[in-house]
Amino acid sequence: MPPDALTLGETMVLMNPTESGPMKYLTDFKKQLGGAESNVAIGLSRLGHDAAWVSALGDDPHGRYIESFVRGEGVDVSAVRFDPERPTGLMFKERAAFGETSVYYYRHGSAASAMRPADLPRGAIADAEYLHLTGITPALSESCRETVTAAIEVATEAEVPVTFDPNLRRKLWNSTDEMRSVLFDLIAESEVVFPGIDEGDDLFGTADPAEIAAECLDLGAEIAVVTRGEEGAYVADAAGTVRREVPPYGIERVVDPIGAGDGFVAGFLAGRLDGLDLVESARRACAVGAFVTTVPGDVEALPTPEDLDVFAGTEDAVTR
Repeated sequence: MPPDALTLGETMVLMNPTESGPMKYLTDFKKQLGGAESNVAIGLSRLGHDAAWVSALGDDPHGRYIESFVRGEGVDVSAVRFDPERPTGLMFKERAAFGETSVYYYRHGSAASAMRPADLPRGAIADAEYLHLTGITPALSESCRETVTAAIEVATEAEVPVTFDPNLRRKLWNSTDEMRSVLFDLIAESEVVFPGIDEGDDLFGTADPAEIAAECLDLGAEIAVVTRGEEGAYVADAAGTVRREVPPYGIERVVDPIGAGDGFVAGFLAGRLDGLDLVESARRACAVGAFVTTVPGDVEALPTPEDLDVFAGTEDAVTR
């Protein structure tokens, strides 16, 4: 069955501390997984859509764990390649006492960093409803950048819309000029772009959501959805028919903000696949993003439609 959305990128084993505090003093961790693209695929699957994820993993216990987990979430992993020579990437989270989260990556020389255009399932890309990409993958290596370019070429030829989350990882880029050049080109090739406020500041020198959206649209995107964290989102289209702020969903306490942006993207794409307009899709995205922050881990709190109904107050929870 053709996927509703196909995405590609690196997923790593995530070591999540069982308590807050400086990494130097932490000793107990829970093994989970984290990767922006697989997070989106799992989010879409939980919301009732067919999603496919393309990647490379080490032919090691960590890689087998990731493949099994993602497959168990209903995501098509048939195009995932196991590399016998390179390891699966690893990352550690650190949660400060006041809620700020840091992430330490150990991904140099990983299997995913050696992804190449030959790894792409071109038929599946051409048959998908959306191709979703992030700015992480082209920053991993030259071969990864070539893979992203090739995927866009296949999608463009098949008239498959490309959606793009800049997802800046400054440590992966050699320079700011290189980062901007590559990401500007990807924005220009995309139909929908999901910049955050911090990313807008880094890319365009502004933290104003309307100005960030305008910059993306000027580059060639058709739709810009600016994520604003606790303040919701801002949506604009190139036709000028939509220029709207979308309010947030309030929650009592943020447990772990990492992964909320990926949940937002999954919620928005699910909305579009379900026939919702831009504003209603952004509202659903805000709900999913807020829901994700309530549990430690990147994917553990990604909701089902029933979860969202209860969260939004449209349905009562049935517990017995």
